[in-house]
Amino acid sequence: MTTRYYIRLPDPSLARGDDPDLSFHSQGAEGFAEELQLALREDALFQRWRGRQEEPDDVDPALGATDPETRVSGQQADLHIDLVVDTRLPSALLRQRMALLAGSHWQLRDVTAA
Repeated sequence: MTTRYYIRLPDPSLARGDDPDLSFHSQGAEGFAEELQLALREDALFQRWRGRQEEPDDVDPALGATDPETRVSGQQADLHIDLVVDTRLPSALLRQRMALLAGSHWQLRDVTAA
């Protein structure tokens, strides 16, 4: 079942994780949406994160799950950016990827069935 997540980046300039190599690099709504979509469709972000762990082989491979059907759209609204994510991935994985990409500078506004 596909779930729709409504995410807000209140201050897009702060939407960066702790590790610049894993963080968002975009400035605009479309770029943020593309980066998040790629992080959910493919495992490249997970693999980079996993490689930075003390024991990469001990990382649960389920954390690298992907959904090639994920769709993310972004819209600039005033000074914030709203992202809408349609995915089959569980919320725990979405939250983990958002933490890597945006740190704590994001808000989950709502969750519905897509």
